Amino acid sequence: MTDEARFLIDSLIEQLVLMAVEEYKLAIPEALQLVYNSQLYEKITDLETGLYYQSAPYNYELLRHEMKYGKIV
Repeated sequence: MTDEARFLIDSLIEQLVLMAVEEYKLAIPEALQLVYNSQLYEKITDLETGLYYQSAPYNYELLRHEMKYGKIV
């Protein structure tokens, strides 16, 4: 993984965590656990999906869908 990809992924995860904290009133450790244990995290870190290039709001909608339905489409 390149440094650029790692930076984009780390930045995206940070934004997703902050969005979860705000929307669901979670503590930061809970939000981190939510994001890092999600299917979405696996897909974001798989560079072939290209999700790490997508915006935080786009990825957050995928996370919300996963939370509601238990999977990503």
